[in-house]
Amino acid sequence: MTHQASRPTIDPITLEVIRYGLISTCNQIDANIKRTAFSPYIYEYNDFAVGLTDIDGRLVAQCTGGMPPFVADSVGTAVRDGLKIYGLDRLYHGDVIVCNHAAVQGQHLNNTVMYTPIAEHADGTGKLIGFFAINVHWIDIGGTMTHSNDIFMEGLQLRTVKMWSKGEPIEEVYRIIENNTRLPTELMGDIEAQLAGCFLGRSLVSNLIEKYGADTFRTAIDIILDQAEAAARAHIRALPDGEYIHETWLDNDGEGDQPIPIKVKVVVAGDEITVDYTGIADQAKGSINSGYHGGGLTTARVAFRYLVAPDEPANEGLFRPLKLILPMGKILSADPTAPMANYPMPFPTVIDAVIKALEKALPERVTGGHFGTHSGFRLFGRRANGRTFNGHDSGHGGWGACATHDGSGPYRTMAHGDTRLIPLELQERLLPFRIESFSLRTDSGGAGKFRGGLGFEKKYRILEDCLLQTNLDRTNHPAWGVLGGKDALSGSVVVVNETTGEATSQCKARGEPLKAGEVVILSTGGGGGYGPVEERDLALLQRDLDEGYVSRAAAQNTYNVAVDEHGRVTRPA
Repeated sequence: MTHQASRPTIDPITLEVIRYGLISTCNQIDANIKRTAFSPYIYEYNDFAVGLTDIDGRLVAQCTGGMPPFVADSVGTAVRDGLKIYGLDRLYHGDVIVCNHAAVQGQHLNNTVMYTPIAEHADGTGKLIGFFAINVHWIDIGGTMTHSNDIFMEGLQLRTVKMWSKGEPIEEVYRIIENNTRLPTELMGDIEAQLAGCFLGRSLVSNLIEKYGADTFRTAIDIILDQAEAAARAHIRALPDGEYIHETWLDNDGEGDQPIPIKVKVVVAGDEITVDYTGIADQAKGSINSGYHGGGLTTARVAFRYLVAPDEPANEGLFRPLKLILPMGKILSADPTAPMANYPMPFPTVIDAVIKALEKALPERVTGGHFGTHSGFRLFGRRANGRTFNGHDSGHGGWGACATHDGSGPYRTMAHGDTRLIPLELQERLLPFRIESFSLRTDSGGAGKFRGGLGFEKKYRILEDCLLQTNLDRTNHPAWGVLGGKDALSGSVVVVNETTGEATSQCKARGEPLKAGEVVILSTGGGGGYGPVEERDLALLQRDLDEGYVSRAAAQNTYNVAVDEHGRVTRPA
């Protein structure tokens, strides 16, 4: 923390205006990007995040939505690499820098941070005081469309490259990017939205600095970070000291059939928490790897926020009491040349495992496991006119129940924030399939005093020959119940041949040919239950039966109740 005696004073009202003014600015840019982006994976799916760092690259504020793995560390990591390469003396007002390099970001190459310096004055004069940064999933940057053996097969890498210099665009960089994508219209449109967001964010922050003065602004940042640290430490002190361990598995790495161990240890000691990933799987042959910052540090920070300080605004100060033990060469600390196309696949399970480890320490706050897999669904190919299409959809599933209510869902995973389903009508307009049915999945939530959230079932009728890629996991290790709650059902992807009726599992398809007329059924898992099934309120179980969330058979066999001919639930004497 900054020593109080050496810091200028600031009145509390001004402090709060600056604190929430910065968060509001990030939220405004978030909304603007959704209005101006070209790709539905940005303006509908929300695959981006907005953040502000100080002059040292420390995260100061972020949008309240956005992708958690982006703002947990990625924007600051990119800025710090820029400071390392250029130094403050070669960063100027009007510069715009981009970075997606695996050795820096440690995530797949689509995730590209763009940032611009903020000076003390809106006209660019005075000292630099921070950076406005936006991480956007670029829809296509070349590379293989099926699977990769190393990072060099996955597309264009940009290691802290200036796209603008002193207010002028660098045409050669734009030309390199535009000629390394299959979807130049969508990508370049998204880049313009990202760029406009950086410039507007810079201007809004500059206005705030000019209103209150640079010294007051710097003081406010120091206090904001210190207060977040103090709040986090206070939350940790309320936890019982101890070592807490949990182990689960992913089905495989997408290349072989061997389960991937996800073993975590959480150590609570005083006002600090240590997440120890020593027992997690070694770097994989498949593309589920991530780097130290983009994988290990990110997952630890996201889990920390869920458990310790979910209501505190996220910034660098909040994470100061969090320590990480992570040897290099693990799936969350892989070599930067390792394949990372599916880097986020382990994240939901890792975050879930950290929460599960603290079941005994936090019985009133721990939840049942959530479905915990991206359930990715991707169709790609070429239309008759030669134009490439590359469409992503994804499964939303059930979240775990807790001590006070049933699990929610279907939602995206804990690693996704506020990402949403792309509207069916838009999907059908852009891609060669028709959605024939879309419904909640009965009995998918784990039973318990409180029931886990439900997954869904979605049927796609394929209209043109194309290729299918999927990345569904946890089929053998579904969402667990806690404190006596039952496990949920896991998910699946099945392709049904219209002519023969043959059904084949395609949970890890890497470019499986699909024929027009075939049906693909995506079923997502539910969330785990909380507490013994015998304690389920009969009124809640009656509602579940009436609404179709739980079947008659499950009510009778799992909850051990009787259901009469009118569908009324009673508990046997």
